[in-house]
Amino acid sequence: MAEIKRRTTLQIWGDVIFALFIRELRSKFNDKFGITWALVEPLSFILLLSYGRTLITGGDEVHTMPAFSFMMYGMLLVQLFLNVLAASAAAIKRNKPLYAFRQVQPISAVISATLQEALIKLFVYAAIILFMFFVVIEIRMDNALVLGLVIFLLVLFTASLGLLFGLAELYVEEVQKVRQIITRPIFFISGVFFSLQDMPQEYWPYLNWNPVLHAIELSRQAAYQSFGAKGVDLSFLVFSTLIMLFLALSCYRVFWKGAISR
Repeated sequence: MAEIKRRTTLQIWGDVIFALFIRELRSKFNDKFGITWALVEPLSFILLLSYGRTLITGGDEVHTMPAFSFMMYGMLLVQLFLNVLAASAAAIKRNKPLYAFRQVQPISAVISATLQEALIKLFVYAAIILFMFFVVIEIRMDNALVLGLVIFLLVLFTASLGLLFGLAELYVEEVQKVRQIITRPIFFISGVFFSLQDMPQEYWPYLNWNPVLHAIELSRQAAYQSFGAKGVDLSFLVFSTLIMLFLALSCYRVFWKGAISR
């Protein structure tokens, strides 16, 4: 008699997330460029912006950091935020037909989409570091642990926000347009092109409410201790992430069944 292997709930959940991950990965890179475009796009932006910053400041360094590294952390983290937010918010609705299978739940789709975007950006970061090595740009990572923590907190914060938007968009489709409008200024107010140190201190309260700005500045500080980030705080990023996670999970617990039945 064949032996029946019973899987735990956690194993089933992991298998579902992995299956959704592979499904999303195939659909995302099914064109001719594939994952190459995910590297070429940010690298070209970083090169262009670092060159522009060098022309404006008249030097190759920005607060003791090479202009390329300065722009790299700003560009990659803001793209990480925007991509994870868009993917996690759209994942619930995109995978709605699969909820007919009781093993598949909306939060599995959100986790899968988040992991995909995070791993893609990790690959891009590694490839850019390799590029810096070949073109002889200084590579430093003074506090890798803090850098990893900052990126993890940003991913968790963004996925939680995406979960909230994803649930809301199932009830009111126009929320998607509101999300797109809200996220457009993020590219310009999150310190991609500038450091908070470049701004007059009286304007800091209008900018440092933004967790993405804290993540970008803290990542630069983690890479270059000499950067001397000011006006940002790791505890603020931790607190913002925990609040957003609690809010997202609470809303998911209450509304997910009603949301997918609409």
